[in-house]
Amino acid sequence: MTAPVIHVEQAMGTVFSFTVHPGADLRPEVNDAIGASCERLHHAEALFSTWIPDSPMSSFRRGELAAASCPSEFAEVLDLCTEARQRSGSWFDPWSLPGGYDPTGLVKGWAIERALSVLIDAGVTSAMINGGGDIATWGRPASDALWRIGIRHPWSEQSLACIIEVESAIATSGTYERGLHLVDPHRGIPAVGAASASVTGPSLAFADAYATALAVGGDDAFDLIDGVEGYDAYLIRPDGSERASPGIAVVS
Repeated sequence: MTAPVIHVEQAMGTVFSFTVHPGADLRPEVNDAIGASCERLHHAEALFSTWIPDSPMSSFRRGELAAASCPSEFAEVLDLCTEARQRSGSWFDPWSLPGGYDPTGLVKGWAIERALSVLIDAGVTSAMINGGGDIATWGRPASDALWRIGIRHPWSEQSLACIIEVESAIATSGTYERGLHLVDPHRGIPAVGAASASVTGPSLAFADAYATALAVGGDDAFDLIDGVEGYDAYLIRPDGSERASPGIAVVS
């Protein structure tokens, strides 16, 4: 397989890295496909950012924009958030956050999936988009290998806790980079359920939400997340001990 095309894009308050194997037939057009993929990320940011004062999401949270007047993507994300809240036993709950409804814990994964779909439609052989630890993949980086994703050790920036083989998507959430930014929706206090929480599965939007739920609830949320068909969990507890679903493919 020829060397991949690498691209880095800043959006949604983080850095997105693209690793794309275009195949011989698509190589001349791959940069256009990556550019269109990045446009999807910036469009999602413009719609859903809670930091941009005049974004539709900010207007909705202030009560200035009715749900019926929101862009069509809002209904899709709202439905996904509702399903993720129900499946996670409300450990993922965008309605419990300060300032009102905030789908940030799902929408980045949703946006990455939409961005990856542009590359898939363009006909790339394989691709990976990594947005701050939320990763969606397509195809395989080599004919006989899955994508291998390193999970950063929560207390050692230069070390990996493990490497996980990924078929489609993996999301990781924790407090080691942004501090106590997660809220326990059952008690309304900062969440300390995990040092690091990762979830793999077919959809990055749901893996993103479930990783947030696992980071919030820790062991209390683990069995619920592990019980969702197609999804597997890897938890590093605050004391450093670990727990993993049987379906997590950890590489030594």
